[in-house]
Amino acid sequence: MPSRLKSFFRALGPGLITGASDDDPSGIATYSQAGAQFGYAMLWTMLFCYPFMTAIQEISARVGRVTGHGIGGNMRAIYPTWLTYGIALAVFAANTINIGADIAAMGKVIGMVTGGSALGYALFIVLVSVGLQIAAPYGRYAPVLKWMTLVLFAYVAAPFFVDVPWKSAMWQTVLPKFSLSFGYLLTFVAVLGTTISPYLFFWQASLEAENLRSRHSRPLREDGAGAVPAVQRIEIDTYFGMAVSNLIGFFIMLTCAATLHARGIMDIESASQAADALRPIAGPGAAFLFAVGIVGTGLLAVPVLAGSAAYAVSGVAGWRSSLAAAPRQAAGFYSTLALATILGATITLMPINPMKALYWSAVVNGVVAGPLMTLIILLASDRGIMGEFPIPNWLKGLGWMSAGIMYASVVVLIASSMSEPF
Repeated sequence: MPSRLKSFFRALGPGLITGASDDDPSGIATYSQAGAQFGYAMLWTMLFCYPFMTAIQEISARVGRVTGHGIGGNMRAIYPTWLTYGIALAVFAANTINIGADIAAMGKVIGMVTGGSALGYALFIVLVSVGLQIAAPYGRYAPVLKWMTLVLFAYVAAPFFVDVPWKSAMWQTVLPKFSLSFGYLLTFVAVLGTTISPYLFFWQASLEAENLRSRHSRPLREDGAGAVPAVQRIEIDTYFGMAVSNLIGFFIMLTCAATLHARGIMDIESASQAADALRPIAGPGAAFLFAVGIVGTGLLAVPVLAGSAAYAVSGVAGWRSSLAAAPRQAAGFYSTLALATILGATITLMPINPMKALYWSAVVNGVVAGPLMTLIILLASDRGIMGEFPIPNWLKGLGWMSAGIMYASVVVLIASSMSEPF
């Protein structure tokens, strides 16, 4: 393998894992619904989201690399306690709901393929997920997450099992037709909310800090000798990771547009339903790839969701937060991680409509994202926190645009909800 290619793959890590985990089963359900309901008319959203998603993730990653701490720990240092705890608890609540929806989706897909009990599979997934995060050292766990991202490319293969009018799809991607209808606006907000999610900010920053500890390196604000290669690695990792995330979302929409929408199936309530609906239309190959992707990305996303909730709560509480630490050394962190997963699992036992649960999760994420992005940008611009490495003006400007879009999405969501009941 050429040295440049080796260097490229070595640079991939927190950004790639973060981007891949963004395409969790609840995200797949959203992208599937967008493709089924509007055909190719929503493909443009993946291009639109990319620069804004990349900006806030790079800012988060820089905070972790420069300070050696995650978002929660840095917020605790400069912001009021009531504000930081409010943000952390909102992220915990949204992640817990998301975990429940993801576990339920994985259980149903495995049951659909094997014919077994969906509930039994869901409970097994919970035990495996919590067990791995608590028992496996981070040094062994991180490469597993990194290689698991490969399963997402099942969605890149799926469209080639069906008849896709590529010319029409590409034209609608670059020259979209907008609509001000309630359904279109609500779906746009859902896509935005599932693509740019607060838990991703916490996760990537904390993984950067974890990587420093695992290599026994010092943060940039204490030792800036390797600043240029460190920033270059973060940029490669983040740009590629977010590109993978949005590419997968694009292909999920494309597959469902070419199959479900083309056949008049426009209402998909879950990722597992999308996989099941594809079977008679796209054939067993595409349906199987779709199902494999749902299970694989769910196994990747659940620990990320639980871990980011634990990082958020532990950071603002001042607890030690590290996947590399033994459970007895970071009891609060691991307890929060396990609690988020277990509470999420209980959602699968309740008579709750999973799409409504995801809707309210999106509401919480949407309300929290704008203020949280504002706090992160201010934090990343503060020389008291970042030392000689505050974020550059171009990145700060793109970050403010990202925050503005998230604020606008909340306004649209509220206006849409008032004009028509959910």
